[in-house]
Amino acid sequence: MEPRVALITGGARGIGRAIGLDLARAGWAVAFCYRTSADAAAETRAAIEAAGARALAVQADVSDPGVAEGLVRQVETAWGRIDALVNCAGPYHRVDILKETPAGWREMFDNNLHPVFYLARAVGPGMVVRKWGRIVAFAMASADQLTAQPNVTAHYIAKAGILVLVRSLARVLAPHGVTVNAISPGFIDSGSAPKSELDAMAPRIPAGFVGSVTDAVAAARFLLSEEARYVTGTNIHVSGGWGI
Repeated sequence: MEPRVALITGGARGIGRAIGLDLARAGWAVAFCYRTSADAAAETRAAIEAAGARALAVQADVSDPGVAEGLVRQVETAWGRIDALVNCAGPYHRVDILKETPAGWREMFDNNLHPVFYLARAVGPGMVVRKWGRIVAFAMASADQLTAQPNVTAHYIAKAGILVLVRSLARVLAPHGVTVNAISPGFIDSGSAPKSELDAMAPRIPAGFVGSVTDAVAAARFLLSEEARYVTGTNIHVSGGWGI
């Protein structure tokens, strides 16, 4: 039996890397894209292969719709299909809303929201034909609360948009055995933030501690499983109570 195939955006580092390795250990073939982290991508590819799985690392800027579609076609050409799409990529910057630039504003939507649509549009038809598929997109804790976010406004709106997109895709794809869900992480120690900053945040998190990538992996593992066949259009908070 051929292994299932996953495509992960932002899969060279952090949560995306951890999900890829988890899937590899479960016997999946794992393709992932990265933008600039060539060394990290090479290390991740080697780690996936060391786990006994097939790996494909592709440098791709999926904020470009043509590149996003080309990435999907490349994976499908190599391995025949894509069974799961995991959208992990999503940079952000902090800036007062009145000091934000048009370019900075567009960047948040181009890199956080639009690729989820471009890629879902490209992988969806194949999943429909095969009557099985999983799409997971990472939003952010509190994105469903619609609270004021004066220093990360564009990023927050883009992440809130992911939740609407997820529900819309879930409604359309549910009759075809395809589930679409969101994961909203809070403060996760993925290696990108200084430990001092995370330690300072811990007392403000209801659970009292900062999460690890394994917490996010556990949520993704469930949503990508056969056991989650009846779970679609949902948003799982992985935040220790932050943002609810």
